Amino acid sequence: MIDWINERVGRSVMWLVLIAVLISAGNALVRKLFNTSSNALLEIQWYLFAAIFMLAAGYTFLRNEHVRIDILTSRLSPRAQNIIDILGILFFLMPMAALILWLSWPIVMMSIQSGEMSQNPGGLIRWPVKLMLPLGLALLVLQAVSELIKRIAFVTGHGPNPLLKRGAASASTNELVAAIKAQSQGSAGGATK
Repeated sequence: MIDWINERVGRSVMWLVLIAVLISAGNALVRKLFNTSSNALLEIQWYLFAAIFMLAAGYTFLRNEHVRIDILTSRLSPRAQNIIDILGILFFLMPMAALILWLSWPIVMMSIQSGEMSQNPGGLIRWPVKLMLPLGLALLVLQAVSELIKRIAFVTGHGPNPLLKRGAASASTNELVAAIKAQSQGSAGGATK
């Protein structure tokens, strides 16, 4: 269920990239053609960026596309890699995300209650962008629970390796790459004769 939620949220958030690009391009055109601009349009761009970044964090973790430092762990067995991930989720990710979630909620509530507005003329209300932090962290914590379950299942022999990226190259794709390389090497060899 958690994976399903983050999959849907992540796929929906992708559309915010297009919306942000269109707003940015439209604002730039209006500024160049008519020598005018809108603070609200400028602010909505970074609101959308915050939404994209925060709401897609759980989706990124689900897809195993988050930033990793694989210099050491890539040499370890899949079991050892999963054990390291279990420890990382339990002792770093979950406490950090839970703490920031806990600390950000009162700030969001204060912003909603006070009706906080941007100090820029024509600016936007602030609480929607501040709400992205706890929402995104809540989705990330949920996904961390899901990933923790998957990694424990793998380590105990009850599930597949969750560290394999979805959509990894299939055998037929690898065969195609090998055939293209062989053909290009054959062409290069024929050119030198």
